[in-house]
Amino acid sequence: MSTTTPTATTPTSGIELTESAVAKVAELIAQEGQADLALRVAVRPGGCSGFSYEMFFDSEKSDDDVVLSYGTVNVWVDPASNKLLTGATLDYKDSLQGGGFAINNPNAQRTCGCGQSFS
Repeated sequence: MSTTTPTATTPTSGIELTESAVAKVAELIAQEGQADLALRVAVRPGGCSGFSYEMFFDSEKSDDDVVLSYGTVNVWVDPASNKLLTGATLDYKDSLQGGGFAINNPNAQRTCGCGQSFS
């Protein structure tokens, strides 16, 4: 798994994306046909372990968002989520059993079986 180092607009680096994740996000944004979209990654209260991950395309950046750039792909993270995601890696895998995004977060002390929530 190869990660790319983001160019950050704040001193805190936040989440890293693997090369395959960057490529897939770029492909999905191109399919949307809106060049101003960014990937928003957030942590929200809820899920079976206390917090859950949320990812979606967004065109409205908040003034306090952490902005990470991976070539043509921008990632926006709110400050509270950034604290929980610093050091985490977003990966994309495509396999015969199905593909998808996965977050490896060293800050998570416990995760649930579905991989979508942590504490």
